[in-house]
Amino acid sequence: MLVSIVIPVFNEEDVLPILSGRLDAVLDSIENNMSLEIIFVDDGSTDDSARIIRDKCTNDNRYKLICLSRNFGHQAAILAGLYESLGDAVIAMDADLQDPPELIPTMIQEWKSGSEVVYAKRRERNGDSFFKRASAKFFYVLIDWLSDTQLPRNVGDFRLIDRVIVDQVKNLPEKSLYLRGMVSWVGFKQTAVEFDRDARFAGSTKYTISKMINLAVDALLSFSERPLRLVTRLGLLMTLFSFSAVAYLLFSVLFEPSHGTAGWLSIIATVLLLGGVQLVCLGIVGEYVSRIYRETKGRPLFIIDEKRSIY
Repeated sequence: MLVSIVIPVFNEEDVLPILSGRLDAVLDSIENNMSLEIIFVDDGSTDDSARIIRDKCTNDNRYKLICLSRNFGHQAAILAGLYESLGDAVIAMDADLQDPPELIPTMIQEWKSGSEVVYAKRRERNGDSFFKRASAKFFYVLIDWLSDTQLPRNVGDFRLIDRVIVDQVKNLPEKSLYLRGMVSWVGFKQTAVEFDRDARFAGSTKYTISKMINLAVDALLSFSERPLRLVTRLGLLMTLFSFSAVAYLLFSVLFEPSHGTAGWLSIIATVLLLGGVQLVCLGIVGEYVSRIYRETKGRPLFIIDEKRSIY
């Protein structure tokens, strides 16, 4: 029985030696009838991350390296690892040691007990700023309201996925990736394993505010058409409001002609309000259209430049 561990890497040279040591300890503790392969996916790193992993692959054939031709993003790097994995189950985790490798045996045990997906749920988020905690909470509330696919809260990409689900995810043709949502959408029996998330061991987070916003937008728009319905309802509401305003103006002109020259401020405010609403609606529709455009181009989500010790 083989379990693959997929770890996307982007400029993590300070963390990799410590991560490798902790992974070695986990590998040595696994039962004799269980084999593990560690697949590092270098997502266009500009530091010595790839060299460190190559050296590890040379000394230990359980470690494997995939180098992408450039930085394609965290989600694409995980997907590349899923494509190259050979295991009966695959565990995706980050390289920054906020996802503890010591949780892997527990996840494997839950999988052997019958769960097709075992996701790691955070009890504590040590090291996260107030903004990140608040924005994460707001995101989950928003996606619970908008999406038909329910996502578990306080859960990232650190999870074990059975081979059946890996194959299903690989067959999904989406270009706007939100893998944790895709795994939840597929279904099957899913179980949580709780842990306390440590602060980043070294370096800085690669998820900037703009990348977090882009990921949140992909999550919201990839799993819900409700924003489009809200736009339609808002348009109907503003139409009713406009008819009411016209009726009021006609009443004023017919029965209160002395007020004919008044109300310029309210007219300007109404025009600006309607203009702003129209721009917001066009922006939401444009986001969906841009995703249609991205899907029709059919470009690959990643390009592999190098494989080491994969075969």
